[in-house]
Amino acid sequence: MKARASMLVLLGLVLALIAVLMPAVAFAQSQEEPSGAQTLLAGGMLLVFLVICLASYVYVSLALQTIAKKTNTENAWMAWIPILGSIIVPVLVSKKPGWWILLCFIPLVGIVIGVIVWMAVAEARGKPNWWGILLIIPLVGLVVPGYLAWSD
Repeated sequence: MKARASMLVLLGLVLALIAVLMPAVAFAQSQEEPSGAQTLLAGGMLLVFLVICLASYVYVSLALQTIAKKTNTENAWMAWIPILGSIIVPVLVSKKPGWWILLCFIPLVGIVIGVIVWMAVAEARGKPNWWGILLIIPLVGLVVPGYLAWSD
């Protein structure tokens, strides 16, 4: 589910970027030349977006790597592989079969499999399995990997 949560976070960030850049594209197609302030504003918004994306990537990867190390899972470094790390590492930590990784890529099925996997990850860390279900809740889902990684 963490994989799905981070995918949903990334999808939300991409949609936000599209929403921000659509007016810029429409403005660029007009005959008017953008002013320096408009260009600076667009560049600043893009920079803020990229910093937020990088920070969320580092947070999720570090949390996954910490969870993998605390559960004695081999190849904890795989948490740093973009996209796949957030799918493969939870499946390895939860001790589910490897073919469950493929199920994560099937629409709607992947969400259910993600929840089941993250419930097993929570159990592997000695926490109640309902922590895996919390990843569905948009902002709470950002806290769950950190809680599972760094709580005692």
